[in-house]
Amino acid sequence: MSKEILINSNGFETRVALVEEGMLSEVWLERGQKHSIVGNIYQGTVEKVLPGLQAAFVNIGQEKAAFIHVSDIAEQHIESTTVAEGSIARILHEGQKIVVQVFKDQIGSKGARITTQLSIPSRYLVMLPNSPSLAAISARITDESERDRLTALLMKINQNNDAFGLIARTNAEQVSYTALYHDWRFLQRLWQQIEQRINESKSPCLIYSEFSLAKKVVRDQINENLTKITTDSYDIYQNVRMFVADYAADWSGELIEYKSTRPLFDQFHIDDEIDRSISKRVPLKSGGNLVFDQNEAMTTIDINTGQYVGYKSLEDTAFKTNLEAAQTIARQLRLRNIGGIIIIDFIDMIEKSHKIQVLQTLEECLEPDSARTNVLGFTGLGLVEMTRKRTTENLNDLLCEPCDKCQGNGSIETIETISFKLFREITRSVKQFKASKVMVIGSSRLVKYIIDEHSETLAEMEEALGKRISFQAEDSYERHQHDVVLL
Repeated sequence: MSKEILINSNGFETRVALVEEGMLSEVWLERGQKHSIVGNIYQGTVEKVLPGLQAAFVNIGQEKAAFIHVSDIAEQHIESTTVAEGSIARILHEGQKIVVQVFKDQIGSKGARITTQLSIPSRYLVMLPNSPSLAAISARITDESERDRLTALLMKINQNNDAFGLIARTNAEQVSYTALYHDWRFLQRLWQQIEQRINESKSPCLIYSEFSLAKKVVRDQINENLTKITTDSYDIYQNVRMFVADYAADWSGELIEYKSTRPLFDQFHIDDEIDRSISKRVPLKSGGNLVFDQNEAMTTIDINTGQYVGYKSLEDTAFKTNLEAAQTIARQLRLRNIGGIIIIDFIDMIEKSHKIQVLQTLEECLEPDSARTNVLGFTGLGLVEMTRKRTTENLNDLLCEPCDKCQGNGSIETIETISFKLFREITRSVKQFKASKVMVIGSSRLVKYIIDEHSETLAEMEEALGKRISFQAEDSYERHQHDVVLL
């Protein structure tokens, strides 16, 4: 699968797009005032221990205290007990200094998630300082002979080192000893610098900062399938050029500085794709569509046949639509960076073989996804349950905010509902306070609707309350705004 990286950067924002086989697959954004801290290592101070939750809050110098669960504490921090047997209160105490790494950004009102189980990736390897005897291989490398070869190389490279263990990344497949050793030397020098900072720094303090967005994406994606890296920033071009020369000198792809007057993302229609990716509805080529509904607890995806009616039977129509939907869902999950619990409502199918094929298609299309996914299969109600690891905010949360009209509900009260609420407010106010008459100041639309549609209701209210009710339209008011003034 051929891949291409596009990097658009200016003074306020950096955007990176991954294009696979000519289609946009993933987008990353980094803004000047808000950027991801996943991968950063901090020396923090324990602020509060919560035995009931088996967790603690740690001050790492961010706006909100970070959250650590007992299961995210490495074994060397545990003295006389184990995670399974002991309380976090016997492991951590308030005021304690602790070195942690962020593995999930602050999302919404929740602080960042942290762990003491440090891991730092390079091009081919991952360094694990808390597991010096570890020599593991990525699960995505399935060939047993290659796994054995890499295990032997890791043992050889790291045999005299008790500072950290190693994991061979997927990119390490078929890579030579020399290239792996070069990577190991980089990690060794980096860990020496980190140890020095830990010993010299006060808490809370940033010990290690993950690469910039552009370099991080290049590091994680560069392999024989990556054919081109294009950027419209001279500074990023120079940084990536030096990075590739130092750590991926064998890469045979092309690095291009884009100088055209037409914006880079416009040239490749990336902005149009991004705009479509924050829409709830995604059209399918067959005429059907997907509807994404994201909320705090989970994401639901509904599949509709739409205009597609098929040619054979209802079962055949459902099967073909679901196959296309499975492929599109896998791509959209990556593009939108949707994580957590995901429920997919495929169109009902009767034949078991069709359900199996749809699940297989979904799983196959999820394989290129770097985020960990787990498809649990169909439930008794015919829904597919799955999870996708969430580490950063999804694209919709990064680019959008709740509507100021509906406050994120997706719907607003009808003008009739607003009118009846106003009538109840008038009745309540007159009964509670003394007044000779009532004036209502409201939006032009609200006032016009009440006068046109509910003049009889107003007359009955005036008679029942014994008060005269007058209206004044105010153009600056929103449709739901109104004030009841007692005179």
